[in-house]
Amino acid sequence: MLKYLYLASLLFVALCLKAAPVRDSAEIYQQQMDKLVDSIRKAQKYETGLIQLPGGRAEIKIPAGFKFLNKEQSKFVLTRLWGNPESSAANALGMIFPEKSDPFTDSSYAFVVEYEDVGYVKDDDAEKIDYNEMLKNLQKDEKEENEQRLKEGYPGIHLVGWAQTPYYDKKNKVLHWAKEIHFGDQDGTNTLNYQIRILGRHGILSLNAVCTMRELPLVKADIDKVLHMATFTEGNTYFDFDPKIDNVAAWTIGGLVAGKVLAKVGFFAIIAKFLAAGWKFILLGFVALMGFVKRLFGRKKEEKQLEGDTTVTHTDEPTSTL
Repeated sequence: MLKYLYLASLLFVALCLKAAPVRDSAEIYQQQMDKLVDSIRKAQKYETGLIQLPGGRAEIKIPAGFKFLNKEQSKFVLTRLWGNPESSAANALGMIFPEKSDPFTDSSYAFVVEYEDVGYVKDDDAEKIDYNEMLKNLQKDEKEENEQRLKEGYPGIHLVGWAQTPYYDKKNKVLHWAKEIHFGDQDGTNTLNYQIRILGRHGILSLNAVCTMRELPLVKADIDKVLHMATFTEGNTYFDFDPKIDNVAAWTIGGLVAGKVLAKVGFFAIIAKFLAAGWKFILLGFVALMGFVKRLFGRKKEEKQLEGDTTVTHTDEPTSTL
């Protein structure tokens, strides 16, 4: 009797194993990805309230509804999670996120906070600038700039137009504008390049939005709050300028807006590329694990091929690609 029970239980186990679905590489990858994202989220430490920015020349007050990620963690996000070159994050002092979002959240935005030691920017030309004419000139200059970008391995850029016409708050010395940008020949949502410049005695604080045109309404809804978060400390404000000892920047208000169509080519080009492909970020540190998964399923593919044809030569090609 025990013998038959034993055989029956073996048969039951065998049938269960046969009926169990075989997980594919995409499922395993997604599970591992979810675990990694969860661990990173738990490790990130956000701040609110008054925060002294590195260097001591500026501070930022993060109100309710927002949160701040410090310099070191922001560089990790920009380079390791979003795949930008180290050089593009060299001046990053932190990142501002809406309270309920983070680097992995879809349909949201983040402002990257930077400081550029360019000197005192004169604003005498602010009221004389024809921004419609500037837009036409920028679009005319695209061809030459894109030829150089293609040589450097970056996709071409098309400035579609102003997503927000440049505006200079002369009283508070704050300039902001936004460009709608299309990268290369890719289909999909255009990139939003929203720029804020806060003028100071020795340079400018830059707040640059990272998102697509879909998030423009969200940015516009919060922009008034973001514009007033960062300020220069006493002795470093625009009004502390001393012409006898301080340097004057080569830029003017018009020069800040015009500049290049996109100063940080890697920063937005890579983001746009992966957004178009349906990705929000790149986990470069995940490559080793993915390599293991590919090799694992590559071996399974080889075994199946050998079962059907012992003359098959295996090239260790993965069964799935990113």
